[in-house]
Amino acid sequence: MSQIAAELDKDIPAEGLDPTRWRALLVIAIAQLMVVLDSSIVNIAIPSAKAALHISSANQQWVVTSYTLAFGSLLLLGGRIADYVGRKKIFIIGLLGFAGASALGGIASSQGLLFAARGLQGAFGALLTPAALSLLNVTFTVPKERAKAFGVYGAISGGGAAIGLIMGGVLTEYANWRWCLGVNVPIAIIAAILAKPYLKESKAVGDRSYDVPGVLTATAGLFSLVYAFTLAAKDGWTDSHTFLFFGLAALFLTVFIAIEMRVKNPLLPMRILAERNRAGSYLGSLFVGSGLFSMFLFLGLYLQVILGYSPIRTGFAFLPFSIGIILFAGVSAKLLPTMGPRPLMIWGLLQSTVGLLLLTRITPTTPYFSHVLPSLLIMSTGMALVFIPMASTSLHGIGAHDSGVGSAMLNTSQQIGGSLGTALLNTIAATATTAYIVLHGGNGKVAQYAALTHGYTQSFKVGAGLLMVGAVVLALTIRIGKDSLVEDDLIVAAH
Repeated sequence: MSQIAAELDKDIPAEGLDPTRWRALLVIAIAQLMVVLDSSIVNIAIPSAKAALHISSANQQWVVTSYTLAFGSLLLLGGRIADYVGRKKIFIIGLLGFAGASALGGIASSQGLLFAARGLQGAFGALLTPAALSLLNVTFTVPKERAKAFGVYGAISGGGAAIGLIMGGVLTEYANWRWCLGVNVPIAIIAAILAKPYLKESKAVGDRSYDVPGVLTATAGLFSLVYAFTLAAKDGWTDSHTFLFFGLAALFLTVFIAIEMRVKNPLLPMRILAERNRAGSYLGSLFVGSGLFSMFLFLGLYLQVILGYSPIRTGFAFLPFSIGIILFAGVSAKLLPTMGPRPLMIWGLLQSTVGLLLLTRITPTTPYFSHVLPSLLIMSTGMALVFIPMASTSLHGIGAHDSGVGSAMLNTSQQIGGSLGTALLNTIAATATTAYIVLHGGNGKVAQYAALTHGYTQSFKVGAGLLMVGAVVLALTIRIGKDSLVEDDLIVAAH
């Protein structure tokens, strides 16, 4: 291992380096900032969009899930397309497509058009994100420079969410909620213009076949599952149409697994899931996404609808969560080499579970500083202990050929978890709200606020349960220690 490390520290001669590589990093950073902004900025705009487009509580989750579902289910394919067609070309196509989808969402005149636009954003984001990561990898060939480049990329991923929360509040309050989507257009166009001179084209070699049947069955299965949850919120869990789509989801996902086990160049190679630490990381990430994404949706609704916060005040109310993630990411990085990943991830998820459970204490009149802020701080510092170790364990024992798929799979599982979790918990919140009104009566604003808050707290309880399940999964599957992580990092970097 020491020989590998020595090789990694050797500098490539200056004449062999791309002179525009730091400008290329700027372009990639702008694109990543746009994608991260979009993931948080829209959450602040949801209450205003609901009112403007008459979106029901049962359908409100599609503002989030249409994006995350498309992004998560197409991310692995997007990485393949970027590798085969050309990373620079797909990066630019992803930028321009994301801009077009954002513009469409910004002018949407109906909820259906908004949901479709969000799905298109997710699809083009699934092209853009893996292309950006691949371009970073091939542009920065010196390990020390590559570490700096990925450090910038990671910092933007963490800080961009905080910027999105504030920007979403400012745009919604002082302009219009539609600008939360429209703001992506100039950013994407500027990045596309800069990409032309500063990015270098590259392609992968070898087998270039696509697993189209795998993509179709996986996407159809996940969509059917999310739609089944939506029908359950409107028509009930025992409705025949709800059962039908649950059945279709099971059928499509079963066929997907069968295809992946037989096709020559699968979208998701089963060998990726064969190693228990990697499989545990992906499954744990699924539960993290399912519990965390929905928290932002319902807490944002609580702050604006129940407490009457303005959009910009809501953005600042979420800011402590982002700050906690950023600050404790450094703590997590320092503890990882000495403690190993398993203790950090288990403790982090248990702590986050407690934070989410504390949110179940909220009422229509509880203060932010005594009930919401402590929960956000507990959850954010806990999650910071999860994300970095999980990124490491997701690549344990993986070969250089599969390292890209392994990295994408972690993001995919989190996005799909977010889609399914948001759909499930939105159904639980809507059902609990309706049951509360039937039991206690729903006349008057005070009664309606009490019913809505009851629905939110029920979703927080189930979300906390999902995080707890994630902790159990990681406790049962992660078996590697700190020494194995160091070895894995050196091998992957050497390739």
